[in-house]
Amino acid sequence: MYALVEFMGKQYKTEKGSLLKVDKIDAEPGTAINIDKVLLVSGDSVKVGSPYIQGAKVSAVVESHGKDSKIIVFKYKPKKDYRRKQGHRQQYSIIKIGDISA
Repeated sequence: MYALVEFMGKQYKTEKGSLLKVDKIDAEPGTAINIDKVLLVSGDSVKVGSPYIQGAKVSAVVESHGKDSKIIVFKYKPKKDYRRKQGHRQQYSIIKIGDISA
C-alpha cells in the first residue's frame, strides 16, 4: 500500500516504514506529524482525490535533521569582468512514515 501526499508544497510517494527527506521542519526528533493532504491511496483499490481525499491521513515521526552537501552558485558574464560566487547548503529533515489510513 502506498500514498501520494503533498507536504510543504512538494509531492512525495510514501509507503509504511519508508524514510522521506523533506525540507526542514521546526520539530524535535521523535515528534509525531499528521499529513492530511493525501492525493492518492493505492491498496486493494485505488482512491484518487480531487484534489485531496477526504478523511485520509498519513502519520509520520521526525527522525533527524541535517544539511545537504554544498552547491556552488556561480554567475559569470564573459568580457565584462562580472563574477559572483555563492555557496548554499539546504537544511532537511528525515521523517519515517508510520500508518496510512484512507
